Amino acid sequence: MKLIAPFALLTTISFASFASPSQQTLQLENVFDLEYANQIEMTNDGKTVYFVRNRMDIKSDRKISNIWSVDSNSKQLQPLTSGVHMDYSPVLSPDETRLAFISTRDGSSQIYVKWLKTGAVAKISNLTQSPSSLQWAPNGRQLLFSQFVPSKTVSPVNLPGKPDGANWAEPAKYIDDVYYRADGGGYTKPGFRHLFSIDANGGNARQLTSGDFDHSGPISFANEGDTLYFSANRHAEFRLKPTNSEIYQLSLKDLQITAITDRVGPDNQPQVSPNGRYLAYTGYDDKQTNYENSQLYIRDLESGETSSITHDFDRSVGQIKWADNSSGIFFSYASEGKTMLAYQPRSGKRKVITEQIGSVSFGRPYSGGDFDISDDGDVAVTLADTQRPADVAVIKNGKMQRLTKLNDDALGNKQLAKVEEIWVKSSHDGLPVQGWVAYPPDFDSSKKYPLILEIHGGPVANYGPHFSTEVQLFAAKGSVVLYMNPRGSDSYGKEFAQTIHHNYPSNDFDDLMTGVDALIAKGFIDESKLFVTGGSGGGVLTAWIVGHTDRFAAAVVAKPVINWISFVLTADFYPFFADYWFPGKPWDHIEHYMKRSPISYVGNVKTPTMLLTGEADYRTPISETEQFYQALKLQGVDTAMVRIPDASHGITQRPSNLMAKVAYIQWWFDKHSQ
Repeated sequence: MKLIAPFALLTTISFASFASPSQQTLQLENVFDLEYANQIEMTNDGKTVYFVRNRMDIKSDRKISNIWSVDSNSKQLQPLTSGVHMDYSPVLSPDETRLAFISTRDGSSQIYVKWLKTGAVAKISNLTQSPSSLQWAPNGRQLLFSQFVPSKTVSPVNLPGKPDGANWAEPAKYIDDVYYRADGGGYTKPGFRHLFSIDANGGNARQLTSGDFDHSGPISFANEGDTLYFSANRHAEFRLKPTNSEIYQLSLKDLQITAITDRVGPDNQPQVSPNGRYLAYTGYDDKQTNYENSQLYIRDLESGETSSITHDFDRSVGQIKWADNSSGIFFSYASEGKTMLAYQPRSGKRKVITEQIGSVSFGRPYSGGDFDISDDGDVAVTLADTQRPADVAVIKNGKMQRLTKLNDDALGNKQLAKVEEIWVKSSHDGLPVQGWVAYPPDFDSSKKYPLILEIHGGPVANYGPHFSTEVQLFAAKGSVVLYMNPRGSDSYGKEFAQTIHHNYPSNDFDDLMTGVDALIAKGFIDESKLFVTGGSGGGVLTAWIVGHTDRFAAAVVAKPVINWISFVLTADFYPFFADYWFPGKPWDHIEHYMKRSPISYVGNVKTPTMLLTGEADYRTPISETEQFYQALKLQGVDTAMVRIPDASHGITQRPSNLMAKVAYIQWWFDKHSQ
C-alpha cells in the first residue's frame, strides 16, 4: 500500500491537470475517441477497398479492430465484421468472392472466411496457436499461414519423494535457449514457427515445413500453385546470426525445400510476378553495420539471373507489389520523414507515385503506412497528416482522393497543434538535420512558451509530418514541441544513418541542441522552461543529454539503455546488439561500451530527471531504469521512477498507458516549471 498510494495520487493530479473548461483542445480522455485505418486490400477493378478499422475500447482498455469496406467512387462505408474483439489480416480470395481474416472473437486467434455475396461467415480453423501471414492458394481452395509449433521438453531434473497430494513449490525452470524471452511475449516456450495449409471450407491444418527453424512472413505462389516461396533462416548458426535469412522454394507435392538465395544477409518478401517468370524480393549484403539500405532484387526464374534494380537508390525499400502486367514493381520507402510510393520498372527509371502515405503509428509521429494496387494501377493507401490519424484514400489517374474521415467526429471541433517543418545545420559539422515544430493552439509568436524536445527511438528510425497523439497532447497543454531526425535516423540515405555506427550517442546530441537553439533564436521560447523527453533510443539520448548539459529544467527518460554492457547481456535480442551495434563483445571492449553509456556521466547530472518504463520490458529491461534511478538518488538529484505494470517496450499498447505516460511526463514538467 505504501508504494501504491503515491502512484495513485500522482496519477490523479496529472489527469486532473488536463481538464479544460472549453474542451476545445485535445484531452487525455480523447485517446479513446480516436480511430485509424490499416491493412488495406483492394479489389482487382479498384472499385472497393477493404481495410481494418481500429478504435480504442474504454471498457476493456484495449484496441479493437473490425473490417470495413469503402467504395472508391461513392465513398460508401460498410462494415464486414463487428464486435468488441480483434478482426485483422483481411485477404481476398483469387476470385474475390470471399474474404479470409483472423479474429479473436471466440477467445483465441482463428481463421474465418466471409462469403461476400451472401454475408455468411464461418470459422474454418480450430488452432492451438495464433496464425499469421494468411494467404490464399491460387486455386482458392486452400489458405496458407504460419503458426508456432511447440517442442516437447523434458526436465533434466525430477525431484524424488513428493507424496501424493503434497503442495510443493512450482518446479524450477530450466533454460538453455539463446532466445529465452521476447519483448511483448514474455518468457518463450520452446518451439518454432512453421507454414501450414487448411481447406478454405474448414478442416484440419496440414504442416508444410519441418526442422528446428522459424518459417514465417509473406508467402508467394508460382502460377501453377504447386510451388511456393518463403523467407527463413535455416542456417545452423541462425540463433547467433539472426538476420541471415534466405528465400526458399517449397514443393507442395513432396514438401521438399530448396534454397533460392545464398549470401550473408537478409532476403525477404518473395513475390512471384503475375506472369510467373520473375521472383522479386528485398535484402542486402550484411556488413555488420548499424544500417544498410534494403534493395529490390529480381530473379529470372528461367535463366536464374538475379540483379538489384535499386542499386543506385539511396533509400531502403519497404513493402513491394508487382504491377499486374509484370513490367515492374510498386514499393514504399521512407524519405525525409515521409512515406513514399514509387513504381520501378524491371529496367528503366523509377517514378514517384505519392509522398502522402500516412503513418499507422498512433502515439508518436513515426513514418510507415500501407498500400495496395489494382490491376489497372489504381492505388489505395493509408492517408494521414499532422492533423488526422490514418484514413483510406485512392489515387486514380494521378489524383489523390480521401475516402474516409474516421476522426472528424472526434477531432473536427478540436483546436490542434499546427506542425511546421524546419531544417538546421548541426553545430558539430554543418550536417543538414530535419525537424518539425508543433505549436500550441492559439499560438502567439509575441509570447513566451515552454519547449519540449521529444526524441525518437530506434535509434535508426524516423519521425515525420504525421499525426501524433502524444505531441498533440503536449501542445494542448501550452508547450511548443520540437521533434527531429538527428544523425543516425533513416530516410536520409545510408551515410546519414551510419554516422552513429559504433558511435552512439555522440554528435546526435549536437544536432538536437542545434534544433533547440534555432527555436530559441525565434524569440518565443522561455529559456527557463526547456524540457526534454524520449523513449527507447530517445531515452538513451535524453539520459545522455542530462549528463552533458544542465540547460533543461527537467527531463523524463523513458524505457532507456543506461549501461550498454548490462543491456547487451540482458536484452531479448542480444546476439544482434552485440554484433551490430558494437565492435565486439563487452568484455573485449569495456572502454568503448562505457564511453557510450549514460551511466558514465551520471556524476554530471543536475537536471531533475524522472524515469518511466514498463515492468515487462525485455527490450530495454527495467533494470536499466533502476540503475539510473539509484545512481541519481546517490548523487542527490531530484528523481522519480514510474513503473508501468505488465507493460512491455511498447508502453502505450493499452490506451490508458498512453494516457498515463503523457500525464506523468506533463506533471513532471509542470512541477519543475515554477
